[in-house]
Amino acid sequence: MPVAQDEIYSEHIPVLRDAFVGALFDDPDGYYVDCTFGRGGHSRQLLERLSADGRLLALDRDPDAVAAGEALAQCDPRFAIAHADFARLGEVLAEKGWDKVSAIGFDLGVSSPQVDQAERGFSFRQAGPLDMRMDVSSGQPLSRMLEHVSERELTDVLRRFGDERYAQRIARAVLAALREQKLNSTADLENVCFHAVPKQARYGSTHPATRTFQALRIWVNGEMDQIDAGITAAIEHLRPGGRLAVISFHSGEDRRVRDLIEAHVHPCVCPPQMPLCVCGKKPTMRWLHKKPLRPDEQEIAVNPRSRSSMLRVAQRLSEEESVRLAGYVGGLQ
Repeated sequence: MPVAQDEIYSEHIPVLRDAFVGALFDDPDGYYVDCTFGRGGHSRQLLERLSADGRLLALDRDPDAVAAGEALAQCDPRFAIAHADFARLGEVLAEKGWDKVSAIGFDLGVSSPQVDQAERGFSFRQAGPLDMRMDVSSGQPLSRMLEHVSERELTDVLRRFGDERYAQRIARAVLAALREQKLNSTADLENVCFHAVPKQARYGSTHPATRTFQALRIWVNGEMDQIDAGITAAIEHLRPGGRLAVISFHSGEDRRVRDLIEAHVHPCVCPPQMPLCVCGKKPTMRWLHKKPLRPDEQEIAVNPRSRSSMLRVAQRLSEEESVRLAGYVGGLQ
């Protein structure tokens, strides 16, 4: 059996590796999809479990991640990677000729190598350009997007995507610094965020810029729309019994993932007082882990960036199960 290159980008520690791969894997001859390759930590673990007949397809929108994946593909013919965001999952599967697959996994958010590269602009701990694009060959960098946003719009971004308590204060300070030409790097943005919040909020366990950087990254990359399209396509392409596993890192992502899957677990829209379902909507998924799985203390000690990770797992129903459960108000209980 071909052996994956464990030395490629070995500094990247995959989050919830065993739980994630264990949730996905059930057939050594199966066809699997890793929608967020990153540096391949999860993919390499899956490849170790696959037989010579098994296949793994990965996607990533980051050219650096794709380069790492191409190096892996050169030494393992069971593996292939596509330079594509996961909103294009259906298109990529059609190009491969894959209709229904065994399992599909998502590891949302930003990878450690991306954060650690100052020139990508993801981190407030290093001075870098105001970029934050996952794919630097497309879209607009943060610096350009800030030129065309109002205070109200920016406040909404920080609240929706970062759950930022001081969203309006930070938005006002960011745009003021931009007008005064004092916002030219991630270091400038970090400084603006730090001084925009009240003094008593500046020295807590979480840096005052954390939620703002998170929200702006999600906004720049359209990540919530990506989640909607990717999860929907994944559910459509799972075989009966196929599994969907999703790691998210903050409450907004996790709620979006939960609600998207829940709409397929409990699709019935009949009022609760109805004795029988009359809307005709059939469930297509069941929860395997509706309550998110989280890293244990040992993993957090080794990889502190895993501390906020949450893993949800669901499974595609067979047509017989779907029909059988369609008569219940609220669907599968």
